[in-house]
This record gives sequence, structure tokens and C-alpha cells, in this order.
Amino acid sequence: MDEGELLKIEDQLCFALYSTSRAITKEYAVLLETMGVTYPQYLALMVLWQRDGILVQDIAKGLEVDQATATPLVKRLEKLGFVTRKRSAADERRVEVYLTETGKELYKTALAVPHGLGCAIGVDQARAKKLIDELNNIKAFIAKKNEE
Repeated sequence: MDEGELLKIEDQLCFALYSTSRAITKEYAVLLETMGVTYPQYLALMVLWQRDGILVQDIAKGLEVDQATATPLVKRLEKLGFVTRKRSAADERRVEVYLTETGKELYKTALAVPHGLGCAIGVDQARAKKLIDELNNIKAFIAKKNEE
């Protein structure tokens, strides 16, 4: 490849990932509008649908963000009536997050989101699985390299 071609933005993996992520997030916004949640709120709810009654720091870990990012997200979900926050009986410095009945019911609506997204972006379940695996492999490679 010619040196002049090396830094063309359209040929950069980072830009392809970035711009695709933004486009997919916009598609999610359309799908999530009926649920009344934003994309980050939806991600936090997915963590809670897998493990209810967890600490805010566990939500942060599941989302791969810091606790300072997860805390306001959880507070907004609480204002929407999807979760409640309670001080941990074992350690009052820690806050546990529980789905409300409304938050649990929202799961049923959310079940349609993955298929809706697939239709919106032209990716079936099998192709999505391959893409997820490939991206997870890249992320694992980076994590391993950074541990060394």
C-alpha cells in the first residue's frame, strides 16, 4: 500500500468500528424509544436481567465502565421506576440494585430488540454471532497484550 494511502480514514479499522458503533446505536435508539430507555440504560438493564440484586460496581464491571459512570445511569433507571437502590446490609457503603416489577416486565418487550436490530442493520443471528466472536477475540488479544 502506498504511503499516501496508509491514513485514509475510510481504510482504518478504528474508524470502521467507531462509525458502525454510532450507526448501530442510532438504530437502537429507534427500537428502544417504545421502551422509554436509552441505549446505555438498556445495557444496564440487560446486566440486571442476568443478575438481579447486584452492586452498582458489578453493573459497572458488566458494562466495562467505571462506577462513576454507572451510578448516574442507575439513578436515572430508578427515576424511571425500573430499579430500586438499597444499601447493602453487609456494608452500608455499597449500594445494591434490584429490578422493580416494571423493570422485570420490560424484559418481555426487550426480547424483540435483538431481532429488530438485526432486521434494521441487515445482520441475521448467525452472522451477528460470528461478528461478536471476532470482536471479542480482538478485545481479548488487546487485554492479554496489556497484561504483559
